[in-house]
Amino acid sequence: MQAELQAHIVFHLTGKSPGGNLDSVGELGLRPALFAGYRDLTELRYDFPLVLIADGADETAAQSLSGLFDRALHEVAEGADGDRVRKHALRIEQEIRALSAQGAGGPLSVLLDTAASRLSRHNDELFQDSLRRLHAALKVDGEVIDCDQAMPFRLFHHIWKIFLDRKARRFGEDIDKLIMKLSDVLAADFVRSEAGLSAEMLKAAVGASQQAAFDFDAMSRLLGDALPKTPLPETRRGRIQWLLSVLKSQRFFAASSGSGKSVEDAKPYDFIFASCAEALEAYRERLPAMTELAKAVAIAELESEGRYDSSKHDLFFEGFAAGGLDPDELARFPDYLICIRTDDIPDVLKAFAAGLPAKVLVQTDDLLEPSPIGCEHIAFALGSKQLAGAAIGHSAFYVMQSSSSNLFQLREQIFRGLAYPGPALFSVFSGATANVTDLPPYLTAAAAMESRAFPAFTYDPSAGPDLASRFHVNDNPDADLDWPAQSLAYEDQEHQRLSERLEFTLVDFVACDRRYARYFARVPRAKWNGSMAPVSEFLAAKSNGLSEKVPYLLMVDRNNVLQKVIVDDRLIREARHCADMWRSLQELGGIHNSHAARLLAQERKAWLEQSQRDAESRVKDQSPAGATSVAATAATTAAAAPAAVAEPAEAERSSDDPYIETARCTSCNECTQINDKMFAYDANKQASIVNPDAGTYRQLVEAAESCQVSIIHPGKPRNPNEPGLDELTKRAELFL
Repeated sequence: MQAELQAHIVFHLTGKSPGGNLDSVGELGLRPALFAGYRDLTELRYDFPLVLIADGADETAAQSLSGLFDRALHEVAEGADGDRVRKHALRIEQEIRALSAQGAGGPLSVLLDTAASRLSRHNDELFQDSLRRLHAALKVDGEVIDCDQAMPFRLFHHIWKIFLDRKARRFGEDIDKLIMKLSDVLAADFVRSEAGLSAEMLKAAVGASQQAAFDFDAMSRLLGDALPKTPLPETRRGRIQWLLSVLKSQRFFAASSGSGKSVEDAKPYDFIFASCAEALEAYRERLPAMTELAKAVAIAELESEGRYDSSKHDLFFEGFAAGGLDPDELARFPDYLICIRTDDIPDVLKAFAAGLPAKVLVQTDDLLEPSPIGCEHIAFALGSKQLAGAAIGHSAFYVMQSSSSNLFQLREQIFRGLAYPGPALFSVFSGATANVTDLPPYLTAAAAMESRAFPAFTYDPSAGPDLASRFHVNDNPDADLDWPAQSLAYEDQEHQRLSERLEFTLVDFVACDRRYARYFARVPRAKWNGSMAPVSEFLAAKSNGLSEKVPYLLMVDRNNVLQKVIVDDRLIREARHCADMWRSLQELGGIHNSHAARLLAQERKAWLEQSQRDAESRVKDQSPAGATSVAATAATTAAAAPAAVAEPAEAERSSDDPYIETARCTSCNECTQINDKMFAYDANKQASIVNPDAGTYRQLVEAAESCQVSIIHPGKPRNPNEPGLDELTKRAELFL
């Protein structure tokens, strides 16, 4: 036993296995135990694959396949044959998911028929009836995409195109109106001119069948004498002609039917780029044309309304946009969508600073990069994380970070970022890492967010004036904890069903990557012993150096057999560093804010001191008149003792015991609703803990968290065997 412990400790501290007592995990195909139920994602109904709806609104531009089928089944799976239709539809949905996972793409309608043909022969009339009804109920169509390496770029391109089309429609309508009004001004001037009143023009305006009935020479003379001689000033005519030329030849949006130009004559610019340098160069080249078009639109709006005054406006428009276009003018034009990998991120902030109206998607495919200094440390997506932090520091940029597995859940934040009137940065981990085991990208991406290796957050400068309004981390699982926790149910060797609550840490995520197999060693079941402690407990204890226990991770092999794997101390240090970074994000997001906790402690201390002074004052005021002897004073003090010593008694209470600052109770009923046997009101309808053993420690902690004035102190757990104590103890620390 002692030799085995020493071998475990040696591996934990040095990464070496003396005597070959431990097994290498390199070829065992292990994965974290919590992944045991996710061997085949095609058998599960979850967010992916997505269907990109071409003509969808913001909230319907991207929909999950499962969501579309659920809505269709709600419509068609009714009546006597409803169960049959539902069964057929769910089989088709699963087959589409399998096709997508195998790399098949295309419209939903095509994949629907492909999946159906793989499931049933064409002569199966009932199946074909279900298929027809399903086709009719789906009503929408669009490209089907799975959660793979290409998905983030395709999703953002699709949503960005919707915003571009929306801008194009608005811009096209405005330009068409201006072109029509300006053309009418020139047409009206031409009609009154000599050329417009010539016999040839009048004859051309009359149908061929009626031309013989008129003397067009006489008509030309009569109209020329009758109409007023007020030709358009040459300067205005030239200005309007210039305006029409600029409006019709613009290339920022596709030419519309009313522009007078074909698409070939004014081929629109491309606004999607694969590097910031290319986008910035294109922006510089197009800036003169963009300024000219913005100027033309402003002048055209005045001209079309007859409000252009040369004496006032000529000088103004000579220096138009000398300091750059203002935000309202920029908002008319398309944003630049830049989709890059982490290798190309150095120019992002430079492009933003140069005024490039860009929405930049930075995709990271590998989080566990080797350290740039060549030692044993792991550089967790250093480039993308530093970029996101720097962008938030500028305070004027929209920033969103998320794993690709969560992009569907964050689609509202994507829409807000793409609509944001300024630069926006989206940092996404795809999960398509070449060095993971047999995990699909979706599961790898989800593991990165769960383990805090790549947490989700959003910074929206337009949401409010302060950080509390702008910065959010609540989209992460169990955002108030260091590590999210889930239950694992399994069967032991005696076929007994057991359940264990596991925290998913950075160590679990690293264990998915075969490059870091040397940091883990499998302990044969016969050598499992009490000196091994779960990684999460080891991290919570913050032990350093030599220890009586060695951290282990629960993993499963290819047959889902539970294994215990001990962990190199270098990963424990990285996990602690990761937890520290996560706590910093929590504070930015208003979770466990140390400044708020310090202020709360100061306010509580001040309140206790004031309460004690008030109690002493009441004792003094209650003293009987004329009682000057020591005995009389002592008697008076003794009579008032309950009020005078109430707060000192609270201070002397052991910190292990739960208690309530009863004098501050606001009678909100929160605690009594949780457990009215543990909490009860006194004669003043103020709460106290009447029986701490009448409930669980969880109820004490939950009552403390729900208390509106933070006066409930859970103390320490009274039942050491209560489930989830590690988590509850952490939550209780704020109320000690």
